[in-house]
Amino acid sequence: PFDCALLDQIVLIAMDSNHSQRAAANQFLVKMKEHPDMWRRADAILETSKQEATRFFGLQVLTEAITTHWKVIPSEQREGIRNYIVTKIITLSSTDESMRANHAYLSRLNLVLVQILKQDWPHNWPTFISDIVGASKASESLCENNMKILQLLSEEIFDFSKDSMVSSKIKTMKDSLNEEFSQIFQLC
Repeated sequence: PFDCALLDQIVLIAMDSNHSQRAAANQFLVKMKEHPDMWRRADAILETSKQEATRFFGLQVLTEAITTHWKVIPSEQREGIRNYIVTKIITLSSTDESMRANHAYLSRLNLVLVQILKQDWPHNWPTFISDIVGASKASESLCENNMKILQLLSEEIFDFSKDSMVSSKIKTMKDSLNEEFSQIFQLC
């Protein structure tokens, strides 16, 4: 079993500039993050951690797995990760109060979702645009967050993609976004 309370303590030590064990804690966290199966613990970290910094560590681990070996993770586990992130985003953006209280965490979850989209959309998640547009009709706060996700995705595709994706993938994503833009326009 994974001891998230202990991880919380280690993260707090790593963040405490006056703690004598700070360097050791940082080194331990780096080694933990480098473990090839650490991503399997991300959900436990995100669900049970009491510290925001520890949850951010869990999201870093997950982001690293998405960007470095997403294609070798079995498809049912990739879909499980994707669904988990989407569910967390929907939950945290369901009300204005929840969005404000969890702003930084929600922003990080949005970035993780965009990393997944860079890997899966449009081929492995062709319904993403219609899914996000449909979900946006549930509440104003969810719509607001979904617009942030679409903005992040658009920025990745049109502005920042040169260094992180091959040109054929960028073209495919641009074409898909352009083809489905009418749905986003109607939502606006």
